[in-house]
Amino acid sequence: MKASIYNNKGKETGSMELPVGVFGAKRNSALVHQVVTAMAANARTPVAHTKGRGEVRGGGKKPYAQKGTGQARHGSIRSPIWRGGGTTHGPLKEKVYAQKINKKMRDKALATVISDKVRSSRLMLVDALPFAGPKTKDARTVLTALGSVKGYEEVGTRRKNAVLFALATKDATVIKSFRNMTNVMVEEARNLNVMDVLKYRYLVIVNPEESVKKLADRIS
Repeated sequence: MKASIYNNKGKETGSMELPVGVFGAKRNSALVHQVVTAMAANARTPVAHTKGRGEVRGGGKKPYAQKGTGQARHGSIRSPIWRGGGTTHGPLKEKVYAQKINKKMRDKALATVISDKVRSSRLMLVDALPFAGPKTKDARTVLTALGSVKGYEEVGTRRKNAVLFALATKDATVIKSFRNMTNVMVEEARNLNVMDVLKYRYLVIVNPEESVKKLADRIS
C-alpha cells in the first residue's frame, strides 16, 4: 500500500510503500479494548484509603464501665459503630490494579489502531521538520501548512487532541517547539502506544523512511 509524503509546507514530495503488517491490519476491537483497559489499570495510582479501628487516633481508654450504666457494652470510642471510629472493609491503598499485557497483544493492538488511522485518512507522512530553533510560532506555521492538505484540515484548527507527531529519533528542538501547544504531542515512533494513538485525531509520522522501519521492526 502506497502513501503520499509531504514537506513541512504541505506540498507533496513523493510517496512510499507501507508494510501491510503495520498499516493494513484488520480491525480487532476486542483486543484494543483489552489492551487499553489493562494500560489504564497499570497507570492507576491507588489513593483511596480508609483507616481501621486500630489506625484511627484515640480510643485507648474504655469509655465507661462495663455494667451499671444502662447502656450497651463498649470497649473503645474508635469502634466502627461510633462516630469518628474506624472503617470496616473500606478501600486500602495497598490494592494492586495492575494487569499483564503480552507483548504480542500490545503490538497487534498498536498495528490495529494505526491501520484504522490509515483507513480513516488520519495518517500523514512528513519528510522532515527542519526547525532552526525551538519556536512555537514556527510550529504553528507548520500545523497551518499541513492543515491545507485536503482531508487534513483539522490538523491546523482542532483545539483539543489534534496531532500526535512520531519522530524517528528524539529531537529537542521539535519537542520544545510544540511543547506549549496543548493539542499536540511529540513522541518517538519506537515509543508509540495504543492509548496515545487513540487519543489524538491525526498521526503524523516524521522522517517516514526511518520511522516506519522502526515501527515494522518493533511490531514484527
